[in-house]
Amino acid sequence: MDLAEGVGESSSPPRSFVSFSGYDIRNDVYNRLVEIENEEAVSNPEFREQLDAHFNRLPASYGLDINMDRVEDVLLHQKLLSLAKDPDRRPVFHVRFLENFWTSADGNYEEQVISVPSTSRPCYNVVNEGDVSTYDRRDHEIDFEPCSKLEDLNLDVRKNSNDIDRRFLPEKFSTRQEISHVPIHEVIFSTIDKPKLLSQLSALLSDIGLNIREAHVFSTTDGYSLDVFVVDGWPVEDAEGLYEAMEKAIARSEGSWGGSSHSQSSVEKALTAQAKSGDWEIDRRLLKIGERTASGSCGDLYRGVYLGQDVAVKVLRSEHLNVALEDEFAQEVAILREVQHKNVVRFVGACTKPPHLCIVTEYMPGGCLYEYLHKNHIVLKLPQLLKFAIDVCKGMEYLHQNNIIHRDLKTANLLMDNHNVVKVADFGVARFQNQGGVMTAETGTYRWMAPEVINHQPYDQKADVFSFAIVLWELVTAKVPYDTMTPLQAALGVRQGMRPDLPENTHPKLLDLMKRCWEAVPGKRPSFSEIRSELEELLQEVQETSEAPNGS
Repeated sequence: MDLAEGVGESSSPPRSFVSFSGYDIRNDVYNRLVEIENEEAVSNPEFREQLDAHFNRLPASYGLDINMDRVEDVLLHQKLLSLAKDPDRRPVFHVRFLENFWTSADGNYEEQVISVPSTSRPCYNVVNEGDVSTYDRRDHEIDFEPCSKLEDLNLDVRKNSNDIDRRFLPEKFSTRQEISHVPIHEVIFSTIDKPKLLSQLSALLSDIGLNIREAHVFSTTDGYSLDVFVVDGWPVEDAEGLYEAMEKAIARSEGSWGGSSHSQSSVEKALTAQAKSGDWEIDRRLLKIGERTASGSCGDLYRGVYLGQDVAVKVLRSEHLNVALEDEFAQEVAILREVQHKNVVRFVGACTKPPHLCIVTEYMPGGCLYEYLHKNHIVLKLPQLLKFAIDVCKGMEYLHQNNIIHRDLKTANLLMDNHNVVKVADFGVARFQNQGGVMTAETGTYRWMAPEVINHQPYDQKADVFSFAIVLWELVTAKVPYDTMTPLQAALGVRQGMRPDLPENTHPKLLDLMKRCWEAVPGKRPSFSEIRSELEELLQEVQETSEAPNGS
């Protein structure tokens, strides 16, 4: 469970769709639906109340995203969210063809030339073809666009040439250029909201060859998601074919979407197959839960007391429990039970009987490195920086020696005790390395994720080394990596070879180590044992220099 960066976090309580000037988008949507004589708006006496309830589930940004020429989309979204309540149907999705673009072979020009009626096949036949109107260009900016080169990462919208008649489109290109049309489709998903959902959906689209041009991601107040992707990469104007490809891709990943399940199947089967709980099963009657210190999409982190000891309590919200989340919980408990190291957060125990699932660990009064660096704007001196980095290396070296890949190493998952000793924490997506030595599932947080993980290629422990390089960069700069980009934009850039700018006035040995750790080829990255040795030598060198009579 990611309690720090906010990827996949649930929305806050109901939001207002009324602006300071008194304008309410819900009125416009309702009036427009009545004006076009939409059957549901005209005949259902409870429609307005249901419409308001739909908007109140979603963030205010949802209202800003509505195209008033396509207000029927609101009804489509309503129906998808309703269907997503059925665990057997999740994820619910809808596919439709939007438009064609003409593009030049060199990618320097792109022009929308055709708007066509939807020929989409709605999921489970919930939306009639007549419910979807002809697509017009959206007013809002494109959020994400496929990157063929690094300079594309600014993701600015390419402006149409309004002064050239579209009837003479081919004349805009030189005779040496080839032109082709690019079909654009829209894919809408609705399912249970959970950490890493955006990563999972983008991986699903990528697996069938789609590039994300726009992404509009919303979380409801009751734990569901509504994710709208505008994509290219499907070679023909064929919503039916794309729908079938989506069905097959989802079927291949069956079990990772999961519905709500509070039975014994996920947690108790996994844990009873291992050693008996005995000394680590927490008696909830003896656990005192205090103030909440952090929140994530599926749970909350509290400070507590257990048998007179200060502890941290990660509590999963019962309303969000599903098979995938319970599997993740069981895996985290299984790993925490097996590890014991001064640079790994200490496991106290767990409550493993659904729906009251929680993990209890030692309380770390220093908080996480992410907040220490970024909220306090701390610029570390080199000796302290090296001590922090060495602590992380020791913890990660121990995990790798025990065949555990963390898969989400970042400053938010590095905690400090009251002596400023750094410990590795949060094993929600960590895994024991299999016998083959490699994994393929995409997981982690985009800003720290290795390129082989982003590309869904086989990966091993060296993926953690790449993430450590980004952590090391954070320790040096006290900045958030790729802070001008969204997480998905950062991932697209890393996939193309982008790395954070090398900080000036940094010790050359530290810069060299950083560059070797974020090498694109995993085999060229050092191990944590090698990294620790280099950092310890550098720390000794720095300390000796500072203690010398003429040292700085």
